[in-house]
Amino acid sequence: RLMPELPKFDDEDLKSYGDEEEELALSPPAVLMSVLATQERLLEDILECIPVGESAVIHPLSDEFCLVLGYLLTWKLTLAFFKAASSQLRVLYSQYFRKTKSLNKLLYHLFRLMPENPVLSGTASEVPNKETKTFFTEELHLDVK
Repeated sequence: RLMPELPKFDDEDLKSYGDEEEELALSPPAVLMSVLATQERLLEDILECIPVGESAVIHPLSDEFCLVLGYLLTWKLTLAFFKAASSQLRVLYSQYFRKTKSLNKLLYHLFRLMPENPVLSGTASEVPNKETKTFFTEELHLDVK
């Protein structure tokens, strides 16, 4: 709920960015970016031996699972923040992501985390005559307990 409110504070400081020659970049909240950077390093350690195109097997409720979930939820917060920003701020934030290569790292991690077969377990045997349900056709409900 808080993330969409945060870009308003950067909007106030936007006027201080002048007509400088170099490309300007503005970091999203520093705490969020430091958490993301730490998670990126840890995830790179976990996925370093898995090439893009092959799928990593992450077992539920393992330490790796918690790390991956935290990383993806951090990105969800970051994208909510980015979505709420004005177009001028989005340009500055995107320059920051370009310089830090965070978006490239996200895509690199996603392509190693995606399952080879995205079919939801048990759907093929339950309903043989209907379309198979996949992770991409069904809404995912995350209930944190």
